[in-house]
Amino acid sequence: MKKENRKMAQERRAKERRKKELQRKISRIIVIVLPLIAVIALIIAIIVTSGSSNSSSGSDNTTTESDSGTEDSTETNSDTDTSDTGDSADDASYSTDTSLTIEDGDTVNIDYVGSIDGVEFDGGNTQGQGTDLTIGSGRYIDDFEEQLIGAHPGDSVEVTVTFPEDYGNEELNGKEAVFDVTVNGIYQ
Repeated sequence: MKKENRKMAQERRAKERRKKELQRKISRIIVIVLPLIAVIALIIAIIVTSGSSNSSSGSDNTTTESDSGTEDSTETNSDTDTSDTGDSADDASYSTDTSLTIEDGDTVNIDYVGSIDGVEFDGGNTQGQGTDLTIGSGRYIDDFEEQLIGAHPGDSVEVTVTFPEDYGNEELNGKEAVFDVTVNGIYQ
């Protein structure tokens, strides 16, 4: 009977060793696999974010080079409207609450009509379709964005800017323009 007890004890210990070895293997796998999954998820998130920001930043570069927020910006912004609105809608809710105040870094939706000496110029109008703008992004000329700080949804703001001498459009180079801007809402 001693032999049987000894044999059963050995089998039990062998079984416990196999169980502990299996637990160690599973622990090693978890220690390796979980960080790997986290890294893969992070890479995917970066790729998705880069993909959407590349599509809008490509348009942003066009805006900066060609007009910094006027003239062709209607075309450029219409390209970015869907991606900007989509990104903003995913990350934040759109609000027209008039108690909100525009601050640096806020993303707002605006409409504008630009004029020089009281005459509207080509491309300086959003045609009431609205465009999203992040205050402080530098997408628009001079201090266009900064002049919107302190405004509220529903406000009309008169923004005065001067086009650079080398703006790239003879009709606008070095000219002072006035934009009648309507703040449609703020993304929170």
